[in-house]
Amino acid sequence: MIASRAETRQGPVVLRPSSLKPRWLVVGVLVLGAAVLIGLLLGPVALHRRAVALEIVNALPFVKVSSGLSESHSAILWQIRMPRVVLGGLVGALLASCGAAYQGVFRNPLVDPYLLGAAAGAGLGITLVIAYGASGASLLLPGAAFLGAIGGVMAAYILGRSGSGSRTTTSLVLAGVAVTSFLTAVQTYVQQRNDETLREVYTWILGRLSTAGWREVLLILPYAAVSALVLFLHRRLLDVISVGDEEADSVGVSTARVRLLVVVAASLGTAAAVAVSGLIGFVGIIVPHTVRLIVGSSYRLVLPLSILFGAAFLVLADLIARTIISPAEVPIGVVTAFFGAPFFMMILRTSRRNS
Repeated sequence: MIASRAETRQGPVVLRPSSLKPRWLVVGVLVLGAAVLIGLLLGPVALHRRAVALEIVNALPFVKVSSGLSESHSAILWQIRMPRVVLGGLVGALLASCGAAYQGVFRNPLVDPYLLGAAAGAGLGITLVIAYGASGASLLLPGAAFLGAIGGVMAAYILGRSGSGSRTTTSLVLAGVAVTSFLTAVQTYVQQRNDETLREVYTWILGRLSTAGWREVLLILPYAAVSALVLFLHRRLLDVISVGDEEADSVGVSTARVRLLVVVAASLGTAAAVAVSGLIGFVGIIVPHTVRLIVGSSYRLVLPLSILFGAAFLVLADLIARTIISPAEVPIGVVTAFFGAPFFMMILRTSRRNS
């Protein structure tokens, strides 16, 4: 492995990114596989694990076995549970990897995927559609959330870039706070003018993965693929810029370009996740920090493992959400907040102690 070296005032800094060891990849895949299997088996209707396994094997090309599942149980598996588990995995992978990427770009362990106004923009888009949309407006919700999230991020980025060029990171964070506050104020005004839609708006804001088919999965899949690919390809550069912009520039890394590409890719992934699931908090904080505690801080490890563990975490969180008070459901955002709020306080306390 080739180590990069940067000179600082305190002396040379040697960057030795860790490699992605096969055993961690295997552990991540096994954890995700177990979460998916549990998510498929458990629910209001019990499905036998052997029948489910055979049904999945039967879906492989050139394989023909009898699973023993009835037609109704097969429909439950393929049209209700499987799409929901896959959607949960995609959303969890996106939020966790985008959270890790934002934390690397801004060098701040408390940053989450909704930093640059994505959540506020998506919330405003959804609120406008619900409040003023005609019949059939539910079909417009994912598009409105996506456009709102992208619009919020673009506004924050333009505002942040208009500040001092030497403080790009700080300017972007402050711009995100300003844009979030403004868009939230507009959303609140629209809600107060249309209070009959409050329940529907808050149901979406609290997060949900309700799906009846593969439409939402197909909608998010291209954006998830592009976002994950760009972030994965920049994982080594995130290790380099973690030592500081001046040191990274001295070894030939364009920090401005890396920051722009990573922010755009992470914002695209966040917007896509928000569009189909609403606002699901803390995934982008819980998962990357847990991965760091286990394998270290190198983004060559953190990013790919955040994808796997993020997917597994949200599949299991959704399982809790849909079974704990079955046949009713708890908003998945409530479940993630239940685990995430204490975790966030622990991180905040640790950060203060180390500062």
